[in-house]
Amino acid sequence: MANKTRSSAPRPLVGLAAGVAAGLAASAVMALFQAKTAKAFDAEGDPADSATAKAANAAKLLATGEPMRRIDRPAGGQVVHYVFGAALGGAYGLAAEYRPGIATGFGSAYGLLTSAVFDEAAVPALGFGDAPTETPLGVHLYGVSSHLVYGLALEGVRALLGGRRA
Repeated sequence: MANKTRSSAPRPLVGLAAGVAAGLAASAVMALFQAKTAKAFDAEGDPADSATAKAANAAKLLATGEPMRRIDRPAGGQVVHYVFGAALGGAYGLAAEYRPGIATGFGSAYGLLTSAVFDEAAVPALGFGDAPTETPLGVHLYGVSSHLVYGLALEGVRALLGGRRA
């Protein structure tokens, strides 16, 4: 009985650490998926013009008053991609300690939620991408698929690292 009580108590630091690590791994899986499928979704573009590169440029501009050199924007975009993926993973891992149901669909629901909130709402609202009505269907499908892959990889790694099970 003591074991059951101990395993049911939330472990916020474990959840946060497992989530951050899983978020980094899931970001790598997502990047690989995107690299291998962009052409199939007709979603290829200049890495210096990606939403993450635009976010990196905006961050540098805000911090220093200087824009990022165009040649540095793809690398800045990758930094934003991984930092954001780790932060979302940490939030997911922490939340899963208190509400294991967040892992519904083995992380797929969370992945789809991130697609809706960020790709479809925040990115256009911040001026880092086109409005959803101006975005080609293939690009929408690419984004949804990419975030679905992120969510599945996130939950897989988090579960492997000892995250609370739904």
